[in-house]
Amino acid sequence: MPSNFKYKQLKDYVILCFVLNFLVGSDVEKSILKKKSINFTTIEFEVVSKEGSRNHLIWLHGDENTAKLSINKHLQKYGGTAYLIKSESREVEYKDTRIDPNRIFSRPGSFHALKKFKPEWSPGTLKSALDELDSERKDFLKTIFPDSNGVLIAVHNNFRGYSIKSEIENSTKVSLSQKENPRDFILCTDPSDFKKLSIGRYNVVLQNEPPEKDNGSLSWAALKNGVRYVNVETRLGWLSKQKKMLEFVEESLE
Repeated sequence: MPSNFKYKQLKDYVILCFVLNFLVGSDVEKSILKKKSINFTTIEFEVVSKEGSRNHLIWLHGDENTAKLSINKHLQKYGGTAYLIKSESREVEYKDTRIDPNRIFSRPGSFHALKKFKPEWSPGTLKSALDELDSERKDFLKTIFPDSNGVLIAVHNNFRGYSIKSEIENSTKVSLSQKENPRDFILCTDPSDFKKLSIGRYNVVLQNEPPEKDNGSLSWAALKNGVRYVNVETRLGWLSKQKKMLEFVEESLE
């Protein structure tokens, strides 16, 4: 009996140590995530990073919550650096108007973004706003762009009928899957990346030639700067789908 009792005590002790190590390990895992903030003019982004992937991820539209959840899950598994806009809406406040943060990565795009909700500007004020965006843009892009070994991955959701069909006109190559919903797709700007991604089961488009009219989206800014860019687009609410697509991109372009 005494020996059995001691064995039970030892067994309970080992189990307790295992549980404690698991809990401590979980805290250590959480502590690996490093957070800070950066700004593009008055637009604030939370920066979350974890050792691992050399890729950068960005969330630009605050009303696309599935995209943010997907990034957080992906970061925990693969690591990397994520830039998360601090907003709950699609447009963000700028000056005395609102702008789409994914339409201000060029001067022509910024012009139309600033005029969308405020058609009339006092003399000189529109130019001043455009000049400010121009001066801030270069440093912001330099920060969010990964090095030559990484990919900038934008994560978006759609809920207004937008699909891969909207991008075909501006694409040089298209790979469609009959089994996939056209609203779930991957857009990339590097031909080598397209070759790897098109082998998979998902809808993929390649856009490696600048359009005649630059709408100010991040994809065109990345292309002009020679940065590999991928957009993972799914329907809002389809978290499992977006997580799998992000995993596919990460592992295909490793």
